[in-house]
Amino acid sequence: MTNSGVTKSGVTTGGGTASGTRRRPVRGGAATAPVLDARALNRATLERQLLLRRAPLPAQDAVRHLLGLQAQNVEPPYVALAARLDGFAPQALSDLMASREVARLVTLRSTIHTHTADDCLGLRPFVQPARDRELGQFRAGLDGVDLGRLAALARELVEAEPRTMAGLRRALGTEWPDADPRALAVAARCTLPLVQVTPRGLWGGSGQVALTTAEHWLGRPARPAPSTESVVLRYLAAFGPASVKDMQTWAGLTRLRDAFERLRPRLLTFRDENGVELFDLPDAPRPDPDTPAPPRFLPEFDNLLLSHADRARVVPPTLHGRNRQGNQAYRTLLVDGFLAGLWKPDGDALVVEFFTRPTGARRAAVAAEGERMLRALHPGGAHDVRFGEVARR
Repeated sequence: MTNSGVTKSGVTTGGGTASGTRRRPVRGGAATAPVLDARALNRATLERQLLLRRAPLPAQDAVRHLLGLQAQNVEPPYVALAARLDGFAPQALSDLMASREVARLVTLRSTIHTHTADDCLGLRPFVQPARDRELGQFRAGLDGVDLGRLAALARELVEAEPRTMAGLRRALGTEWPDADPRALAVAARCTLPLVQVTPRGLWGGSGQVALTTAEHWLGRPARPAPSTESVVLRYLAAFGPASVKDMQTWAGLTRLRDAFERLRPRLLTFRDENGVELFDLPDAPRPDPDTPAPPRFLPEFDNLLLSHADRARVVPPTLHGRNRQGNQAYRTLLVDGFLAGLWKPDGDALVVEFFTRPTGARRAAVAAEGERMLRALHPGGAHDVRFGEVARR
């Protein structure tokens, strides 16, 4: 791709046009849709993800905008918001958890997320087809089990008192002693929206995972699933520009193209550098690719790195797979908007491992951001940032 064919905004004008003028985004889609390079996609996504500049938003509004936060462990949602919000204090999210305005449950990609109460009751039904597919993997262990009866009994059990998965297995096993105990508990989790009750999830708190239904915990009746089109629009607002396959990766669902096609007249279309069609909201921000992107420390499994089929907008191809080992993801560092290293707590300190040796200016910027994060999450504590060897993993 020659410089004559790329505008400063990262949009390719195509074919090295003589004028070098930028083509306008195409409403409704066409073969001539302009191309967004990786850097243009990076800056657009960072802006939607509140990572280009910290947002002066309440924590609840940020959780809603981001359609939830990965919460495989207790700490990641707090780290995610510390990277995104101006003046964030962990107690703000912890108080929302305690007051049941947000909660933790299995939704996107069969993983635990922290969602607003509304999204606990709305997004969970939206991803139910994925839970049905997951349940299909355990059918052999559920021979002779009436799933309707199981769901009713499991609801009765967990609404009487929150149950651990082990306790749920034991209780359901008395009804179906010949079934696979693990399959029984998975069936309950797949058929019911089970939230993790507090103190699990509270900042500085502790507690094993105990479950009850979202309706019982939140004191609200179940809601019908939102329209696919409405979720597409929310996804694009938080993760766009994006392809159909990108959203399917984010949600863990298939067959979403029809919804995009119904929305096509209302959307703009682009292409990425591989020719994949991307959709976007007409009024969504698409910053200049030269917009500065300060360093950011992200938790393991942050949705920024998991919500697109093609992750080159954040993970350079040369670093593909370096932020995880098998099913275990590392805490990641962004520099200039892209994956640049890993970090980990070490006692009262934060240890940074770059993938390539940084300049002195970048080390200083990363150290300052690390100290800022430590002050936000642990005010009054030690704020020591150390640099380890260049990461080889």
